[in-house]
Amino acid sequence: MNSKVLATLEFNKIRQQLAEHAASALGREQAENLMPSLSFEEVVRFQEETDEAAQVLRLKGHAPLGGIHNIRPHVKRAQIGGVLNGTEFVQIASTIHAGRMMKNFIMDLNEEEDIYPILSEKEAAIPVLTALEHQIKHTVDEHGGVLDSASSALRHIRQQLRANESRIRGKLESLIRGRNAQKMLSDAIITIRNDRYVIPVKQEYRSHYGGIVHDSSSTGQTLFIEPESVVQMNNQVRELKISEQQEIDRIFAELSVEVEAHGHELYVLVGVLSDLDFMFTKAKYGKTIKATKPAVNDNGFIRLNQGRHPLLSIEEAVPSDIELGKDYTSIVITGPNTGGKTVTLKTVGLTVLMAQAGLQIPALDGSETAVFQSVYADIGDEQSIEQSLSTFSSHMVNIVDILKKVDHESLVLFDELGAGTDPQEGAALAISILDEVHKRGARIIATTHYPELKAYGYNREGVINASVEFNVETLSPTYRLLVGVPGRSNAFEISKRLGLSASIIDQARQSVGTDTNEIDQMIASLEQSRKLAEEEEKEAKEYLKHAERLHEDMQKQMQDFYANEEALKEKARQQAAEIVEQAKAEAEQVIRELRTLRLEKGAEVKEHELIDAKRRLSEAAPEPKKAKKKPSVKAKQGLKPGDEVKVLSFDQKGQLLEKSGKDEWQVQIGIMKMKVKESDMEFVKSEKKPDPKPMASLRGRDFHVNLELDLRGERYEDALAKVEKYIDDALLAGYSRVSIIHGKGTGALRKGVQDYLKGHRSVKRSRFGEAGEGGSGVTVVELK
Repeated sequence: MNSKVLATLEFNKIRQQLAEHAASALGREQAENLMPSLSFEEVVRFQEETDEAAQVLRLKGHAPLGGIHNIRPHVKRAQIGGVLNGTEFVQIASTIHAGRMMKNFIMDLNEEEDIYPILSEKEAAIPVLTALEHQIKHTVDEHGGVLDSASSALRHIRQQLRANESRIRGKLESLIRGRNAQKMLSDAIITIRNDRYVIPVKQEYRSHYGGIVHDSSSTGQTLFIEPESVVQMNNQVRELKISEQQEIDRIFAELSVEVEAHGHELYVLVGVLSDLDFMFTKAKYGKTIKATKPAVNDNGFIRLNQGRHPLLSIEEAVPSDIELGKDYTSIVITGPNTGGKTVTLKTVGLTVLMAQAGLQIPALDGSETAVFQSVYADIGDEQSIEQSLSTFSSHMVNIVDILKKVDHESLVLFDELGAGTDPQEGAALAISILDEVHKRGARIIATTHYPELKAYGYNREGVINASVEFNVETLSPTYRLLVGVPGRSNAFEISKRLGLSASIIDQARQSVGTDTNEIDQMIASLEQSRKLAEEEEKEAKEYLKHAERLHEDMQKQMQDFYANEEALKEKARQQAAEIVEQAKAEAEQVIRELRTLRLEKGAEVKEHELIDAKRRLSEAAPEPKKAKKKPSVKAKQGLKPGDEVKVLSFDQKGQLLEKSGKDEWQVQIGIMKMKVKESDMEFVKSEKKPDPKPMASLRGRDFHVNLELDLRGERYEDALAKVEKYIDDALLAGYSRVSIIHGKGTGALRKGVQDYLKGHRSVKRSRFGEAGEGGSGVTVVELK
């Protein structure tokens, strides 16, 4: 990839931001040297690496990448016979430990859910060097100092050393606490000079202590003397320190040999950890800019869903929908300066470079980018004083160079094409250059403020106009890209808003050609229509979401009703039986009381009168009210599939599909099917042309069609065959909307399903699923 293009599109700034997320110098080095790949297979691999790391960050929030060091120079020095120092050993042990932690982390991930093939591959490549790690940690501490446990000889030497130093200090402390010490010493302290213990003696008393003078103060009044009484002991300490250093050198030499023996494994470890750090560096950066994994193709197709410039803050960047390479291969963005045209160019160019470098892009799910063999950009004012070139000449030098190399695998970005010279000549040159590049099959995005190029998109096949929206009320651009609408001059409106006299503006309008005025009016009308369409689309989506929620709520309520219907009936029967039994009990009690009256008091109450009273009491028991049924003449003659009926309990009309029981039918009410008793129906009318084999019965009574078709894991041809059959079955079942699950993957299956649905005569429209429906891994289909 041309380094000049990388600088023009500011890819170096992307690398700088990326490097800030590295956990080690190894990952930072890879980030700083990152280059877009020209291999389709390599780009796909890079994107999958970043996606796996991003999934882990979403699941775990982090990866254990601390403690990684670039130990390649240490290993190299050990391999050529050098002896490493304590700090180098600490870094080697730390890196081995980091590798072990990362290996365990990935193994734990795979135990939970085995969906990380690339990370599993990296984990398998991490060598286990636990023995070397423990040997180093047994030898040196975390600061690189040698431990007493490094060898028994070193422990013995240090024990002797500490004992001698303790005797020296004891002897010197007795001197500084002596009777005349306060008078003869500058200070009652023990210090060290030339690795030997000394005391500060006043110059006039040097002969009192004897021994060796090692140093003096700046004034010469104080001498740092090693008293004669400790000279021999200091000599012994010196000899022990030499022995200590010799033993340390021997230990480090042996340990360096161990490092050299594991040199190849350590190189492999560093390489794998470097790759892992870089994978997670890319994922962290993507999370920071709210990026997503794009689908990648090699046919020059770009689709950015709400794409943003990655170097602008999320709050400042205005997202745009950009598509290039399918219905049209060239976009000509017209309109005044400072409208955001250059930002759009850089957004597309930088997004393509990021995707080819394995980075996720700042756009919504479902976005797609192509792998181009070359990206060319002529952007900005490149006036060269040193070369005595004007802006126009400088641009032409770039364009001439581009025309020498451009082909059908190129993306070309022209900013203000033809600017810097006579408008008519510049416009003519711009058209000729665009024709030449378009003829070679390259993908082109060009910006210009020449009105002559507004007609270019209408006169060329594969070319479309676009503009950046401008708000005349606020006198500022909105930076929203409007594809299909050419830009128009806002000079008159801006001048009017700024207070220029209306008479001057009217005179200026008359000076402008009629064709120009008509074109501007047409563009203004297109802009207004587009805004209205966008508002209506947004409103329609809100209504659709509301309707879908209502539909789901109604289905749930109906399911709950049918699930509890029998239980409610049984409860009502039990309550009714209890009421009847209670009434009978009261009646029996009344009769017993009457009999008692007759026997005891001789009341004239006859037995048949008692029986009659009991019968009347039984008839007085409450009975449930039955729903009034409207007479149905048709019911007497017999219902048949296709008849239109009214379901009384729902007060809705429906069509009979098939009989599902003795007195029960399956009824289609709108998009729902339900079982309804004949007693709950009212006949409306017969089907005009009765079909002896109704649609539903063609498939058999037990036929059932799911509302979802899962194609994941299917081969391309088998999947499309299943889609064709499934759409037919769904139409026969009377469904108005179904879902097809194809997953995200490489995007080939998703694209095939989308293309097939676009050409199907019974498909009203299709769309990707919402966030709660599966996102771009699901296509929702509405049937006619």
